[in-house]
Amino acid sequence: MQQLKTWIVILSAAWLATGCGARKLTATGEVDSRMTAKNVVRYHMSGTPDFKTLSGRLAIDYSDAENNQSVTVSLRMKRDEVIWLSAPLGVVKVLITPNRVSYYNKLQNEFFDGDFTYIRELLGSEIDFNNLQNLLLGQAVHDLRGQKYHLSVDGEVYELKPEANPWIYKLLYEIEPRNFRLASQQLSQPEFKRLMHVRYPSYQEVDGRIVPERLYIAAIEKEERVTIGITYRQVELNRELNFPYKIPKGFNQISAK
Repeated sequence: MQQLKTWIVILSAAWLATGCGARKLTATGEVDSRMTAKNVVRYHMSGTPDFKTLSGRLAIDYSDAENNQSVTVSLRMKRDEVIWLSAPLGVVKVLITPNRVSYYNKLQNEFFDGDFTYIRELLGSEIDFNNLQNLLLGQAVHDLRGQKYHLSVDGEVYELKPEANPWIYKLLYEIEPRNFRLASQQLSQPEFKRLMHVRYPSYQEVDGRIVPERLYIAAIEKEERVTIGITYRQVELNRELNFPYKIPKGFNQISAK
């Protein structure tokens, strides 16, 4: 079961879209004390990267209390619909859609096939497919429009906190001033000692789109901590893709418990 957890967390972290011919960007802009929360939200939302599909290879470093792993995996994604992840030679594959989370491992002859509830339990938040997609594209996990926010300046970033929080977790967004992309975002449930902190240390321009270049996730629940870092390689946008996935016969089904 630990390996299933490892691969699902890796899958969740692997959702970022980058592309060929990328140009690295650094956030060298300066914060403006006259900026309003409404304008920060507007500038951030207007920069949502637009694409249909992506494919590429991801070098992923994963660490928890029991494991330290470095893997390179193939990634294929159709935006808003499906994401597919495969280890070399297809020994492990993962498929996720808005309604399904599925995994199989040929080395251990086992599989898991369930719904998005497992992702929610694993990440410690009532997060859905769209929330996760936003989080991993460098967008605020929730659409910022329609809410009021407290705006402050923390060093070189704008800091946004909801004035009224309709969600079951607390939210904090830090937005860099050059491109109004996320510097970090944080989801927490202090009463359950749960925290997810996502940092975006650098961005790049890809076919006119500004997308993250690197991503780091720290997911903490009580005394357990998972950290993930990702490097993107050979990634292409808007190719025609297929998503081959079939659970082999005779494999043992495992539970998410």
